[in-house]
Amino acid sequence: MRNFQALIVISQPIRKLLTTLSLVCTLSLGSLSIAQEPVRIAFMDPLSGTFASIGNTGLKILQFSADYYYNSRGGILGGRMIEIVPLDNKQSPNETQLQFRRAVSDDIQIIFQGNSSAVANTLNQTISRHNRRNPGQEVLQINYSAVDPILTEDNCSFWHFRFDAHANMKLNILTDYIAADPDIKSMYIIGQDYSFGQVVSDTSIELLKQKRPDIEIVGNEFHPIGQVKDFTPYVTKIVSSGADAVITGNFGADMVSLARSIIDSGLDIPIYTFYAAYDGITATLGEGGKNRIRLIHNGVANPLPSEERKQFNRDFKAENPNFDVTQPRILNALQMVVTAIEQTQSTDPYDIAVALEDMRFTTIGGEEIWMRGDDHQIFQSLSISVHTDEDIEFDADNSGWGLRTEYQVPKEDTIVESSCQMRPPRR
Repeated sequence: MRNFQALIVISQPIRKLLTTLSLVCTLSLGSLSIAQEPVRIAFMDPLSGTFASIGNTGLKILQFSADYYYNSRGGILGGRMIEIVPLDNKQSPNETQLQFRRAVSDDIQIIFQGNSSAVANTLNQTISRHNRRNPGQEVLQINYSAVDPILTEDNCSFWHFRFDAHANMKLNILTDYIAADPDIKSMYIIGQDYSFGQVVSDTSIELLKQKRPDIEIVGNEFHPIGQVKDFTPYVTKIVSSGADAVITGNFGADMVSLARSIIDSGLDIPIYTFYAAYDGITATLGEGGKNRIRLIHNGVANPLPSEERKQFNRDFKAENPNFDVTQPRILNALQMVVTAIEQTQSTDPYDIAVALEDMRFTTIGGEEIWMRGDDHQIFQSLSISVHTDEDIEFDADNSGWGLRTEYQVPKEDTIVESSCQMRPPRR
């Protein structure tokens, strides 16, 4: 009996020790589980329908960038992977609101979106309303491509950051370039009938009037977005007008169809564009667009500015042979967002937003870009490149054709004022 009692006395501290060890293991495993939980980022763009090609290309770039720079190197915040969650908004404002509710229900607080300023404006308003009503559950909008100036002017928001130059910034550079060509005496403007198309039209007319009042606007036409299959009637009007040049903000399927009709017509005048490259457009233009199609864009095209940027393109192409790095600003946006996360050791949208304000970041191309804190507008160099097959290291659409940069403006010369009166939330 004495030995049995001793065994009981001895077993009590052992039991306590085992209980303590079990608790420590449970807490450690719990902490490990939390540490390994992925940082989820939504990509909300058209992944089906008329404009699916540009959405799917953007998704490929974001997924590849996350894996290439972060997941393959152990993740962020000490081991958390980045998970990209595709959300197909079909480029519809109504579908965007539905997909936003899905993101919120899945506790996703960072959304990348770029295609269509109408969609971006809807998302901006939806996020602002949600964030006011749900403090502590805010959502951050990372706009990598929607360029309606209003998003960083009258409708600016603390929760919205734009990583592309807006339309007025681009048109200011483009019209400088046009104004320097004495052979251009008349201009035809054609675009999609929505906010961005209207901005391109209004701003082009205003800036050309200031810089070259002798240039006559011989056509200013809008067409339904994503509905015109054959642009021959529109191009016939351009030919009949006798225009010396054309400006268009068309993108996606509308740019492909317009380009095809222009080439088929034999129209031999300069065409100044925002999005006349990649996603089937470059292959469609081919020989017919050589030295005639010009594009205003961020950064530079051929020749690419650094070996790291070149290697990124090579590795992306090796993994995605049917896609191109059409929008390197997606990588810029992701890297700046991750920099903000690492600096603050937080995935809270408010903390990320504060860290992004006035951030200066050096891209893999070696350029320092600046996110202005007053309106959350990025500033970087802008270039005009020409469609050609000469001196092209990186082509588009596997076609042998691509863009060669022939005119570049440093970021300091792209800075414009903003009407933004931002009201940061209280924390």
